[in-house]
Amino acid sequence: MKNLDQHRAPIYEGLEKLRKKRVVPFDVPGHKRGRGNPELVDLLGEKCVGIDVNSMKPLDNLGHPISIIREAEELAAAAFGASHAFLMIGGTTSSVQTMILATCKAGDKIILPRNVHKSVINALVLCGAVPIYVQMSVQEPIGIALGLENDRVAQAMAEHPDAVAILVNNPTYYGICSDLKSLVDMAHAAKMKVLVDEAHGTHLTFSDQLPLSAMQAGADMAAVSMHKSGGSLTQSSLLLTGEAMNPEYVRQIINLTQSTSASYLLLSSLDISRRNLALRGKESFEKVIEMAEYARREINAIGGYYAFSKELIDGQKVYDFDVTKLAIYTQGIGLTGIEVYDLLRDEYDIQIEFGDIGNILAYISIGDRLQDIERLVGALADIKRLYARDGKDLLSGEYIQPEVALSPQKAFYAQRESLPLQETVGRICGEFVMCYPPGIPLLAPGERITKALVDDIIFAKERGCSLQGTEDPTVSVINVIKEDS
Repeated sequence: MKNLDQHRAPIYEGLEKLRKKRVVPFDVPGHKRGRGNPELVDLLGEKCVGIDVNSMKPLDNLGHPISIIREAEELAAAAFGASHAFLMIGGTTSSVQTMILATCKAGDKIILPRNVHKSVINALVLCGAVPIYVQMSVQEPIGIALGLENDRVAQAMAEHPDAVAILVNNPTYYGICSDLKSLVDMAHAAKMKVLVDEAHGTHLTFSDQLPLSAMQAGADMAAVSMHKSGGSLTQSSLLLTGEAMNPEYVRQIINLTQSTSASYLLLSSLDISRRNLALRGKESFEKVIEMAEYARREINAIGGYYAFSKELIDGQKVYDFDVTKLAIYTQGIGLTGIEVYDLLRDEYDIQIEFGDIGNILAYISIGDRLQDIERLVGALADIKRLYARDGKDLLSGEYIQPEVALSPQKAFYAQRESLPLQETVGRICGEFVMCYPPGIPLLAPGERITKALVDDIIFAKERGCSLQGTEDPTVSVINVIKEDS
């Protein structure tokens, strides 16, 4: 067995060797180490464009790695406690879709919560699997969906024993965690695979003060956004697998959709960031936890805001909570989350992760500093003083469980017609409608449109949410299924 020295970064080392050799490039990319595009060099720097290279023997090939990329995968698997790890350059969207495409085919059932990222439902459109949504509880007045409850998942398994997999968010965007170990045990007893969207849980592996990671809980596959809390470049991700998965089959699935021109900027960032987490992750995330908890205390002391945390844990709807997630309910000062989001950016030069109807999320990670936290707290206090109002006109950010009338694939490819938003009530949606971020669809293909959903969409538009997914960029009309199709 190879010596898995976490001090190594084989892709980074390979790029450094290449750079020192001064190889004359008669291959792509066409900027030829930046010489053909000086403005790109001015923007990114000579070192960056100098390692923006194509696959070659000394640098291995992501589609069929046999040397330095294979070594980097082995190191990542060891760092995250996985049987295998894949370096992904299509974002965690690609990782999530690979999980589903590797386990589900047309007509297969998959059990999952509805508050999934759009990439999950996109994968169902691609493969033709049928979603079995588990009813979700809602935390009032915050209006967020909570975790998967064991008894409801058990009921779904009993009603659909032919389901091939379950999918779990660990954690949700807001920090909510389900009882993942119990869900894994239940699913495996029922001969179902467990897929975990761990886009917001890269850090879980590296601290015993945080909820269990997917691999620690025995899941079969996990999609991990290294570029979020792991520190790598945007669009880089990891796909982790357990012992029950055939890694070479999984790679074949990845190669169906992943680029054959892998970016070595992304690959090397994954390699270096894995090394950083393996060597310094525990210490780094302890500091992140301290900063997030400090911010939570200071924000709650302002009054009106509610930065929620472990007090939500009840052992069922909320089994655990990721305290690094600084999610803040804002309607207590009479403002929606998106209004506070806009004020922070436009008036205080503070860019947070997202704002929705009821909440904002400030992403705290290894790159934050205490003075940044202080600035955020001060800005929130100022916003309350200057902009607070009674908020009687606000809608709650209520989570609405959808009625699924058609599978996502059948609905997406069915004959459609466009109707004004207010005239779509009762019809079956033929496209996505979502606020982005966080990218959780308000409506997905195949779901019945209700008045409550239309009201939510109109309210989100009025308050400035970035609505996406529809053919109409203004979201004034929605594609619905033709009734005779």
